[in-house]
Amino acid sequence: MLHVILYQPEIPPNTGNIIRLCANTGTALHLVHPLGFTLEDRHLRRAGLDYHELASVTEHGSLEDCLARLDRTRVFPLTTRAERSLYDERFRDGDAFLLGPETRGLPDRVLAMFPASARLRIPLVPGNRSLNLSNAAAVAVYEAWRQLGFPGAG
Repeated sequence: MLHVILYQPEIPPNTGNIIRLCANTGTALHLVHPLGFTLEDRHLRRAGLDYHELASVTEHGSLEDCLARLDRTRVFPLTTRAERSLYDERFRDGDAFLLGPETRGLPDRVLAMFPASARLRIPLVPGNRSLNLSNAAAVAVYEAWRQLGFPGAG
């Protein structure tokens, strides 16, 4: 099973879309507090439709707590500041993607927790800032799931 870790997400519809992504790909979602909303937020529910019950969603009080729970999981922070492309990595079952808050991305202190070789970027046209959070999660999850042969897909 793949994992998506959202570090302090701020925008409910993005998280709702990611809940739907995770439900449809068999990916576990981890939400690291503080959240910019509650899980009962109507915008989150609307974006996730009825997929919330189909997804594995776990809340964590801190990133350290999340990483401890995912012991031995390879974690790949997604950042526009990475040298390596997402497409340069060969993913394995159990890998995790770490994405930062929509308005500021992953802070330097969090990025410093991971070697530069683990930090990945999604290629963009020069001069553009970044993808929407839920789009970035979808690109990463589907590339890893494709590499794994789409296990569990019908």
